[in-house]
Amino acid sequence: MQLILGIIRWLNIGTVAAACVVMLLMMAHITIDVGVRYFVNGQIVGTLEWVSFYYMVALVFLALGYVEFRNENIRVDLFAQMMPAPVQLGLYIFACILGLVFFGMLFWQSLDDAIRATGRAEEAMSNFRFYIWPARWALPIGFAGVLLAVMANLLRAVVRRQPL
Repeated sequence: MQLILGIIRWLNIGTVAAACVVMLLMMAHITIDVGVRYFVNGQIVGTLEWVSFYYMVALVFLALGYVEFRNENIRVDLFAQMMPAPVQLGLYIFACILGLVFFGMLFWQSLDDAIRATGRAEEAMSNFRFYIWPARWALPIGFAGVLLAVMANLLRAVVRRQPL
């Protein structure tokens, strides 16, 4: 089981590292665009499209699995904390099963959408040809990371016999 948890952990570390690289690229792109506007009175064509269709999408979705694996999502468990430990564990297991179903459906649908967008070379309407199909792949990758993270957290909770 430790091998499975380690693989899931490293996969999510890889996706969050990719999100960090995307964030650095976005910061550099925007900084250069602002510098060009300020110093040369010009612009970098497509900055808005790159930021909204590529950078922000990848930044949000690639980091989801790592956040879930580390249990750092926002939680509202005021009433669950007052319940006995076995009830808390049961609620946590139930929530993990619901999470597996939910993120499994999101993964499946986003994977189908990404395959279709790739097949038709989906592009955004702009003054130039701007393909957006590569950005569609951030969603199934991110949802797969969350799905694996929920599964790992469920396994850890069952083995430890306590909610995470």
